[in-house]
Amino acid sequence: MKTSIFALCFLCLLCATTAFGQSAPILSNTAQPVQMFEHAQHASEHAMAQESSLLGSNPYTYAQGEQPLSEFGSSPMYETPLGDIARAYRKEHAAKAKAVKALEK
Repeated sequence: MKTSIFALCFLCLLCATTAFGQSAPILSNTAQPVQMFEHAQHASEHAMAQESSLLGSNPYTYAQGEQPLSEFGSSPMYETPLGDIARAYRKEHAAKAKAVKALEK
């Protein structure tokens, strides 16, 4: 009995708020046309700016303490390919001891 009265009151409250939401004068129902403003220079042709260097006057300068790559020597660092690493992991995994299944009845 209490739940049905509560449900009826809740339904009444829900219907009242819905009706108020539909009848509230928030927006007018008259149509208003969209006004598009024109930008005169948006698509017009004009001269391009002067070319300027982003690196300054001399692009090949370096700060004190830096050394060119040629002074470090030419011994390339060897990195193991990922395929070889994967094969080694697969062999290591196959060599490990497997779990023993024991069924007790």
